[in-house]
Amino acid sequence: MASLLALAHRIDGATPPDRDRALDGLRALAIAGVVLGHWLVTALVVTGHTVRAGSPLRAVPELAPVSWVFQTLAVFFLVGGLVNARRTGPYGAWVKARLTRLVRPVGALAAVWAVAAGAMFVSGAELETVRTLGKLVVSPLWFLLVFALLTAATPLVSRLHPVWPLAAVASADLVRYGLGGPSWLGWANVVAGWLVPYCLGLAWGRRGLPRGSTGWALLAGGGLAALGLVVWGGYPAAMVGVPGAPVSNLDPPTLAAVAFGLAQCGAAALLAGPLRRLLARPAAWAAVAVVNLSAMTVFLWHQTAMIAVTLAGLRLGGHLPGLHTVPDGLGWVAARLAWLPVFAAVLALCCLLFRVYERSPAQGPGRRMERR
Repeated sequence: MASLLALAHRIDGATPPDRDRALDGLRALAIAGVVLGHWLVTALVVTGHTVRAGSPLRAVPELAPVSWVFQTLAVFFLVGGLVNARRTGPYGAWVKARLTRLVRPVGALAAVWAVAAGAMFVSGAELETVRTLGKLVVSPLWFLLVFALLTAATPLVSRLHPVWPLAAVASADLVRYGLGGPSWLGWANVVAGWLVPYCLGLAWGRRGLPRGSTGWALLAGGGLAALGLVVWGGYPAAMVGVPGAPVSNLDPPTLAAVAFGLAQCGAAALLAGPLRRLLARPAAWAAVAVVNLSAMTVFLWHQTAMIAVTLAGLRLGGHLPGLHTVPDGLGWVAARLAWLPVFAAVLALCCLLFRVYERSPAQGPGRRMERR
């Protein structure tokens, strides 16, 4: 215990005094939301020798409000905008450093999974099984692609008011849902939808996070708008994708998802002050700092950790509750909760093995806490 406290104090002392710890705290909360959300709503159902994806949200739609807690992607884009608004130095060097931090960890993941997919085929795994597992690993990468695009476009969108991409999302949804227009129009929302919190972060990064009324207005207004769109507008109640559902709020983002994202931005603004005070404590800050130093690794490898535990369970006999069984009720949810510590332990091992790819080659140990 004494050694852990000493380590926490060393991390605290190595942190630049002008670093806004609230941003790291918000990023850590967003990461935790995404990871726990995926682990709770993604099921790998084993039927014979085939693994298929499922979701408890399909069997128990009453659990949809849970997805509102764990769908935290808007906070990622908000924090990204807040950080990128403070960029310094030549644009070329800056954007290269930012994008390198995204590309290197993805390369490591792709290499490992290329070998894993080949090994599964050689061992006789069915094509559907390999496709299911591969899709779980690859599907979160869309977020990084959009984030990289918005990061590269920062100088172009730095003065763009969030109301314009919000209007674009509303127009696309009106045409495709209200007027019977082509569904492909929704793919414009992949950029426009996440541009809303990103532009909000850029604006707040220049002026400082708002306090009081603005945060409450976004939280209440965005939340009520999202709720109204679900109740009266016909949008899905789940803020995550549900296998087999005709409409998804995320694939591509809908107006309901963007309104919900604005509510999250309001909540983030309100949480910033309390987070700064909490993270002034060395122990709390050390935990958040460790998560942020491995943020990309956690995001990229959390599905692999779940898959690894699931496949290992098959070797031990298979069809374990909450791991291989159909997510058909609250019993499955209770069993899945018991597996979360095992997923977390395997994810920690992945971080130990692959976090090195998250650091740029020129970054030495003494500079780690300077990263945003």
